Amino acid sequence: MTASLRNSPAIHWTLFPNPNASSQVPQIGLPKPAFFPCSRRGLPFLVKAELTPAASTSTRQDRLGRRQVLSVGPITTWVSLLYSTSSSFAAEAKKGFLTVVDKKDGYSFLYPFGWQEVVIEGQDKVFKDVIEPLESVSVNMVPTIKQDIRDLGSPQEVAQALIKKVLVPPSQKSKLVEATEHDVDGKTYYTFEFVAQASNFTRHALGAISIGNGKFYTITTGANERRWGKMKDKLNTVIDSFKIFNV
Repeated sequence: MTASLRNSPAIHWTLFPNPNASSQVPQIGLPKPAFFPCSRRGLPFLVKAELTPAASTSTRQDRLGRRQVLSVGPITTWVSLLYSTSSSFAAEAKKGFLTVVDKKDGYSFLYPFGWQEVVIEGQDKVFKDVIEPLESVSVNMVPTIKQDIRDLGSPQEVAQALIKKVLVPPSQKSKLVEATEHDVDGKTYYTFEFVAQASNFTRHALGAISIGNGKFYTITTGANERRWGKMKDKLNTVIDSFKIFNV
C-alpha cells in the first residue's frame, strides 16, 4: 500500500505544479552537527537613585532628593511586576516550551526551551539543540492545488512517500513505524513516526502534515535513537502543537 511521490500523478502534480519542480525540492536530510552561541535573555533590573551629600547641602535639595527616591520606588515595583507577570503567563502556556506563530504563512507550534533558531536553506523555520544536533524541529511548505490532505492518499501512503523522497537522504535506510489521521478544528492532519539509519547514527523522528492556504505543510522533529526514551514526550508535544490557520 505504499506510494511514491515520484510515481503518483496525484501527488506529483499537486505538490509540484511545475513538472520540473520536484527535482528542486530540497532534501531535508539530517542536520549536520553544528554549535551556535546561546543568546542570553534580559534579566529584571532595579532602578536606584543615590544622592552624594555635599558639605553645603540645603534643606530644599534634601527634599528634592527624597522625592527622587520616592518616585523611583513605584517604577522599580512596576518593572518587577511586569517582568514577573510576563514570565508567569509564559509558564502557564506550556512549561518548558516556547511558541512560534507565523502570521504570514499561517502556522504555529511549540518547541523546547533552550533550542536555538538556525537558518537552513529550503526550510521555513528550524530550531535545534546546540549540544545534541539531531534534536531539532523544522517546518517546510510547498504549493498545492489540493484542499485536503486526504486527497493525496492514506496516512501510510503519504507518509511513506514523503519519507522516501524528501525527509531521508537516499544514503540512509528508513522505516515507517506508524501513521495516523486526526482532525483539529475541522482540519485534517496526518502524523507519523519513522526511523532513519545512517552509517554512524540512528535518528528516531516524528512528523505531521496538512494542507491549508494553498500549501502542503510538513513539520518534523526527532532525536538520536539513544536519547529517544528521554525526548519522545517532548517531541510528541511539538508535533501535537502544530496548527494551521487561515491567512
